[in-house]
Parts: sequence; structure tokens; C-alpha cells
Amino acid sequence: MFIQTESTPNPATLKFLPGQTVLETGTADFPSPEGADASPLATRLFAIKGVAAVFFGTDFVTVTKEDAVEWDHIKPALLGAIMEHFQSGQPVMAGAASVSSGHAEHDGPDSEIVGQIKELLDTRVRPAVAQDGGDITFHGFDRGVVYLHMQGACAGCPSSTLTLKMGIENLLRHYIPEVTEVRPVAV
Repeated sequence: MFIQTESTPNPATLKFLPGQTVLETGTADFPSPEGADASPLATRLFAIKGVAAVFFGTDFVTVTKEDAVEWDHIKPALLGAIMEHFQSGQPVMAGAASVSSGHAEHDGPDSEIVGQIKELLDTRVRPAVAQDGGDITFHGFDRGVVYLHMQGACAGCPSSTLTLKMGIENLLRHYIPEVTEVRPVAV
């Protein structure tokens, strides 16, 4: 098994490509070790000293390290843990653990606008940020303001504010005149 690695725009996050499916659908975000017991792979990765967060996409794993740790010191252990996991035959997610489709539900008078926002996020934004090892999902819409949740490499990335304001906000405002602003939200 050969695992490729790619840097991301977030210097604290590295993307690992095991060359096989990680999740059939959706994503799984583990911003801390709490809750990692839902995934044998996340548990294995958090056992490595210096791992701060883990995120799974359909064909990748992103790991965010603690600031005081150097990639040269933990990258070999991470590669080993990922390889051992996939060779063990264990599932990535335990039993009935759920993966997220990402978007929050939204009912009400703005449901048509929200549907357009989600469609643009799914077709234009999420594929691009997945290439960088992250995900951006809809969290809410209120009086012209779109609230988005950033995960994986996008969470804490130095360029995330620029991505939100110059990229996503401009895209949504272009196609949906009711959108006036985009703001990040922590969940």
C-alpha cells in the first residue's frame, strides 16, 4: 500500500491519500479526541502525540497537528497508523457511527434561497475545498447573512477568511442577490 501526502493551504494540516475509499459518502470531523471513539482510525491517529484534529473525506484523511510539533517528527507515525488501519480490515467508522452530509436543515420562508445556497456549495465550493483537504458546510441563513462551518484543513487555515470573503461570498452574491454576507461559525 502506498499513501500519498499533499500539503494544504493550512500549514498545520496535511492531507493523506491512501489510494482507496475512506468514506462511501459524506464527511467525518473530529476536531478533538473527544468523540473519536466513533472511528477506529481516528482513535489510532489521536494516539500519536501531537495530533490535534482528524477529518475524513471520501478518499482522503487530513490530520492537523499541534503548533509545537514538527511534521518531520509525526508524519512517519501517521503514515504507519493509516497503513496499519487499512491493512487490518477494520472499518473507518465504528458500527452505527454516522457521517455527515454536512448541511444543516433549514425550514421557513427562505427555504428556496437556502436550497440555492446549498446547491452552489455542493457543486462549486465543496469540491474545491476537498482538494485542499477540508469541507465547508451550510450552517444557517438569516437576513442576508450565510453562516458556514469550516472543517478539516479549512478550520483554522490562515487563508480561510480570504476564501470566505473573496471567493465564496462573491460567488453566492453573484448568483443569489438576497445574499449580502458570508460569516464563519464554530460548531
